[in-house]
Amino acid sequence: MGIYKLKFATGKDLCAGTSDQVSIVLVGVQGESAKHQLPHKWNNFKPGAVTDFDVNIEEDLGELLLIRLSTEHYKKFNMDAWYCLYVEVTCPNGQLYQFPFYRWIPAFTTVEIPEGKGIILSGKTNPILQQQRQVELEKERETHKWKFYAEGAPHCIDAEKATDLPPNDQFSFLKRTSFGYTMISTGLEMKLKGFTDNQDSWSNLEDIKLVFCLRQSDHSDVVAEIWKEDYFFGSQFLNGINPMLIKKCFKIPENFPVSDVMVAASLGTSTNLHKELENGNIFLADYKFLHGIPANNSINGKQQYIAAPMCLLWKNHQDQLVPIAIQAIDANPGENNPIFLPNDSESDWLLAKIWVRNSDFQVHEVDTHLLRTHLFAEVFNIATTRQLPMGHPVHKLITPHLRFTLEINVLARTQLIGPGGLFDQAVVTGNGGIAILLKRAMDGVTYSSLCLPEDIQTRGMESIPNYLYRDDGMKIWLAVESFVSNIIHYYYESDAVVSADPELQAWVAEIFKEGFLSYKSSGMPSSLETKSSLIKFLTMVIFTCSAQHAAVNSGQFDFYAWMPNGPTSMKNPPPTAKGVSTPQSILDALPEVNTTTTGMTTVWLLSNEPRDRRRLGDYPDVRFTEEVPQKFIKDFQNKLDEISKSITERNTNMFLPYTFLNPGVIENSVSI
Repeated sequence: MGIYKLKFATGKDLCAGTSDQVSIVLVGVQGESAKHQLPHKWNNFKPGAVTDFDVNIEEDLGELLLIRLSTEHYKKFNMDAWYCLYVEVTCPNGQLYQFPFYRWIPAFTTVEIPEGKGIILSGKTNPILQQQRQVELEKERETHKWKFYAEGAPHCIDAEKATDLPPNDQFSFLKRTSFGYTMISTGLEMKLKGFTDNQDSWSNLEDIKLVFCLRQSDHSDVVAEIWKEDYFFGSQFLNGINPMLIKKCFKIPENFPVSDVMVAASLGTSTNLHKELENGNIFLADYKFLHGIPANNSINGKQQYIAAPMCLLWKNHQDQLVPIAIQAIDANPGENNPIFLPNDSESDWLLAKIWVRNSDFQVHEVDTHLLRTHLFAEVFNIATTRQLPMGHPVHKLITPHLRFTLEINVLARTQLIGPGGLFDQAVVTGNGGIAILLKRAMDGVTYSSLCLPEDIQTRGMESIPNYLYRDDGMKIWLAVESFVSNIIHYYYESDAVVSADPELQAWVAEIFKEGFLSYKSSGMPSSLETKSSLIKFLTMVIFTCSAQHAAVNSGQFDFYAWMPNGPTSMKNPPPTAKGVSTPQSILDALPEVNTTTTGMTTVWLLSNEPRDRRRLGDYPDVRFTEEVPQKFIKDFQNKLDEISKSITERNTNMFLPYTFLNPGVIENSVSI
């Protein structure tokens, strides 16, 4: 009983403030206060405001459990949503209680915000908090419903457009405006230059620079210089935009009949194919699940073509990974499916490599990028909202890594891969192929493939030199794992507490059901029984939503802006014989001017994170209010700083630096 000092913080977003009348009820273990209407001033809840109030409470509340905030009409002013960061309450005895929120409160709404300590639901949990959590989740399940997207694909949020999403899942005003500006300005420039409507084929490779020079990144010009080089072609399997496909080859596949004689010129006289297989120096890139995917037939009204090549690579004596054989059409060897070699004609070999790069583009965009980061991050997001209340420590831990994911995915389904979207306009797997490709990709998804250490081991990539995706990724994986381990050991006393946590188990079960379609073959757990299994699972979630997405997204413009290094489509079929390719036949196969422009514009947009960014480990929303978890966050940030410094130092002397897994440029979440 006495004077309670209240502090309210409003978000800084341009639209975060409110002119509504705000009221508060304090709820404690011994009862709740009367409803107190806060004094109204125009600037109490303006954007960025931190406002203090004193409230005289007559009731004996005891330890505070939650607060209840209400917004109501003030005179004749229009009601508007309010972005409340947090509320702090100092009791008459000096005890401080923190109520972190960081969410929108819609007009004329009442919300309950629990005290900030992370709590795992058990039989000892106060009934008032149990009720609050139940009501919170019931409301979230009404606004976050699952929807079937495509056969065999993870389910998604039930929203047709971004404005259908709840306010807390939409972009901030700053992000929306900067994203829109980048999209409109880039498209308008290409339109005014006449590239968007030009359906001509390229007359020579140099002319591609007419489009290429309009947008450039730090490394795109380097790629344009060296894209023909075999060492660079091979290096992209390690440190390019799709570093997850390649695997060590211990035996040449029967459907890829490469012989010692074929590759003798590449390997030299001091070794042979058999020895190099035994020594672990042969690697395979196999695009077999592209076989039979229907090719887009609507790009400029022309039939496009797709291939399912196989590419054999060798780690040479200079520790470079170079291609030594390419079966360009598919996995069915035969007279009309020749194996191309480096000592074939320059045009034959270059066109074979271009076909591999085209296939890599398809697998990267639909499997590695869309499915394994965007769609799974969406599953993690929806399940978290539906099953973990804001007071749960796991909710506090992973929510920063789910920021803006729902809106970017809705935009992707409507503007990128939806009917008439950019994929239909410029990509060979558009116009019906994406859904089929997604289903095939899902068949290959395993829990271990989403866990970096296991994926590296499964593909036999532990020791190949200059694999910077592995080296940098493992540093971040271990840093995330250590951070997650500290948090979990702090909140969970034992394995028994993990297995008995009903909210956590419901969360994992929903991810398994809605995201992995209850496929037991995926190895994805449907429950978690130990602290170690929970730590691994959460590390996978955070890594997928942050570092993994950065690795397969941020460099798209670097590697794809120079179109021949990653054609979105091919308008002539792959060669069925050797010795027939010419520089002109390469130009005839590459996408036209407008298709090139659409592809480059798209990867420019996807590679440039809009404003309102949050780097990995940057948690300005203070969801953990206890001192010990805050120390764990600081330790995590310090470790990421160390990793960033070491990567920056290494990159200083590199001709083509690997920057995508530098923590200083990794976004916390899948938000572009």
